Amino acid sequence: MRSSWSRVEPAVFLSSAGLVLLLLVFGVVAPERARDLFVGLQDRIVGRLGWLFVGSMAAFLVFVVWCAWGERGRLRLGADDAEPDFSLPSWFAMLFSAGMGIGIMFYGVAEPVLHAASPPSGVGGTTESAQQAMTIAFFHWGLHAWGVYAAMGLAIAYFGHRRGLPLAIRSTLRPLFGARMDGFLGHAVDVFAVFGTLFGLATSLGLGAMQINAGLHRLTGLAMDETTQVGLIAIITAAATTSVVLGLDRGIRRLSELNVALACGLLLFVAATGPTWALVGAFVREIVDYSRALVPLSVGWVRFGDDVWQKDWTLFYWAWWIAWSPFVGLFIARISRGRTIREFVWGVLLVPSLVSFVWFTVFGWSALVLDGREPGITAAVERDLSVGIYALLERLPAAEWTSFLAALVVAIFFVTSSDSGSFVVDMLTSGGHPDPPVWQRVFWAVSEGVVAGVLLVSGGLEALRSAAINTGLPFCVILLLVCIGLGWALRSEVATVRAEGRRRS
Repeated sequence: MRSSWSRVEPAVFLSSAGLVLLLLVFGVVAPERARDLFVGLQDRIVGRLGWLFVGSMAAFLVFVVWCAWGERGRLRLGADDAEPDFSLPSWFAMLFSAGMGIGIMFYGVAEPVLHAASPPSGVGGTTESAQQAMTIAFFHWGLHAWGVYAAMGLAIAYFGHRRGLPLAIRSTLRPLFGARMDGFLGHAVDVFAVFGTLFGLATSLGLGAMQINAGLHRLTGLAMDETTQVGLIAIITAAATTSVVLGLDRGIRRLSELNVALACGLLLFVAATGPTWALVGAFVREIVDYSRALVPLSVGWVRFGDDVWQKDWTLFYWAWWIAWSPFVGLFIARISRGRTIREFVWGVLLVPSLVSFVWFTVFGWSALVLDGREPGITAAVERDLSVGIYALLERLPAAEWTSFLAALVVAIFFVTSSDSGSFVVDMLTSGGHPDPPVWQRVFWAVSEGVVAGVLLVSGGLEALRSAAINTGLPFCVILLLVCIGLGWALRSEVATVRAEGRRRS
């Protein structure tokens, strides 16, 4: 125990654990007041600082594309002769499983169906509203989300693998603040990162528990209530803890590869048994529509809906992705040693975004087409968002088997998100140590499950959404500073490389 404690950063671990414990006690003792606090804080953030989220998301995307351009893109994340630690298929599987697996399972049917029925502008239930709904889903789940992850992940990977600094958020701010990042300022940044990771993860884990509960209710009649969902969180958190103890290669990698294979099987089944040719046309059309709308939407020239709609959807997603950026960014950095900056950026931006587009087209557009032929899916989703994918699968062959498979995929995404998050929080509270102690991994895995359970009891989906937005704000500011520091460092290294080249010639 003594040797393992030497791998812990006491100031970060004790501060994070203490603050999380205080919030959990507050949520248990006064759940109504906790819900009011979360929601009230969210309303103030969105009302006054929504512009910051919108502008920052566009800036992060432009920044990572700039990083991949020219000589910067040829720099390797590690020594110049470093080789990647993982194959491309394994790398992509871990990227996606950690990044947003639970989210696309929960919203893949629900979001397009809701937006088509009640569009932010125009009349619902029309072809135009259905097409607009798909563009909205692409916008929320595409390049902007992965641009945030790429920005944070690239900064951590560059300073960690190439500059030899610890794999920690504080390392990315060293160009701006120097040795001060070794003291209180660095500890504060890492504590913010722990909070963003825990509450961002809790949002996803809560959604996952609700969706697994919905699937089991349809298959077995299991009660759909908070008690059941908290029980599911406890069971799957135990599985995630086991995976965390096994480590990155034996646990997280293998589970990620298994789940991506299962998810692909489910995707192909729906594509083959659903309105196949309609899906092909919809995918091409929506890619074109998304490409045309990308710049106007990014800079706010065009907006979907009023301020209330923006708060409930776009700003929620932007805050959620930013809150997740410490977790996903650090995890991506950990698995990306040996890749060039160009490989990293295009791999993180394009492949997961394309998979999200395919997923939303197959599940979302299938639901819209089948609901148009025989209404019922929209009504089910409006009653409960978590039943969306099951309402779709009931319209296709072998509904019981595929519903069970969908619940299993959500459960494994739950496990991979939880164990990846525990691994990352463990590194943050160990000062970036690549092999943090096992007992600490177990502690944070259990903590994530407890936070998700308390948020569910405190206010269900509304509390989960509010937690994501509230924790996204401080890290939005931190990530902007991270990008400035990385930009300076890359310009400095490129200038050095050019000067050395001139001397040799």
